[in-house]
Amino acid sequence: MAAASSVCVLVSFASLFIYTFAIFLKPLAAEFGWSREAVSVAFGIAALAVAACSPPLGWLLDRYPARRIILPCLTIFGCAFASLALLTRHLWHLYAIFLILGMVGNGTAHLAYTRVLSTWFRERRGVAFSILLGGGAVGAMVLPPLAEALIHAVGWRASFAILGAGVLVIGLPCGWRVRERSRAAHSVITPATGTSVREGVRSRIFWIIVAELFLISISQNGAITHLSALLTDRGIAAGKAALAVSAMGGAILAGRLLTGWLLDRYFAPRVAVCLFALSALGTFLLAGAHSLPVGIGAAALIGFGMGGEGDVTPYLLSRYFGLKSFSTLYGFTWTAYAIAGAIGPVIMGRAFDATGSYRALLMQLAGVTLVAALLMLLLPRYKTSFASSED
Repeated sequence: MAAASSVCVLVSFASLFIYTFAIFLKPLAAEFGWSREAVSVAFGIAALAVAACSPPLGWLLDRYPARRIILPCLTIFGCAFASLALLTRHLWHLYAIFLILGMVGNGTAHLAYTRVLSTWFRERRGVAFSILLGGGAVGAMVLPPLAEALIHAVGWRASFAILGAGVLVIGLPCGWRVRERSRAAHSVITPATGTSVREGVRSRIFWIIVAELFLISISQNGAITHLSALLTDRGIAAGKAALAVSAMGGAILAGRLLTGWLLDRYFAPRVAVCLFALSALGTFLLAGAHSLPVGIGAAALIGFGMGGEGDVTPYLLSRYFGLKSFSTLYGFTWTAYAIAGAIGPVIMGRAFDATGSYRALLMQLAGVTLVAALLMLLLPRYKTSFASSED
């Protein structure tokens, strides 16, 4: 179950869309004469669509079998991504497709599968989440150089078509195998014990998690979406810049696997502090990166922290609030993450268009990431594990 979910995440919005956007940014801007800020706004639109649609998707996942949500979302996502091969020079066309991608995005990503795996695992939930999110990390390693190679070989239009088709060919068969551990009659999931949505959103713990995630998302998404452009601006060849993005993916995989192991053994907020501190250091180094080794090192540190964060958030929610409203609460945290994810790339694009450099803003984002790390120190011990309902 964890493996099938992981393969689905490999071709999901959270992997294919996010990690190849940086590769397609400059070709799209060059083809149509768009500014980087204008192209980054498309990413922001997709992120805001994720923000708006994640709570309703979470509500559906808390009440109906995940497969009923996952398969339609994968189908729409794959077809819409492939349709970018037919993109015209009208910005509204780009924005409309990205809006559709964002609307179904979390139905293909972590939100859909963490709820499923939480019904299968309790004592080794951290490791299960790391396997799940490892699919996205493998995507971060493989997809950027693959996209770069495809663009070089067949052009950006055919590249969109090929990658979109891959979602359907790889994702749908694996998505069909995903199911929860327990169900009631009529294919509706058995209610689990835990906190209600109202109790959750009134909790100080919930809002600390939301605030931390918001700050992390601004920094990470800003760095990811402009990483390739930043390095090529500083004289690094496009192929080698794609390797830096791939190195980030390798670090994400390492961060997720190690974090999953640590979460099952140590207090999660303390683990998070260390991860986010590493991410802040990476952002600081990226601000002054003028060589490939420094760029790869900075990307790896950011990726390691980012990979760990993907494990930490659902783990904290399941431990503090149980499974009763897990997906809905997780959907609300995705709203915060996606809104910040819309802000990060746009302000990065604006900073470059205004000054011709990303340096000053990246220094500020490093500080923002450190603040997120310190917020984790405010979280208390787990109140309950809701173990009786999860066995």
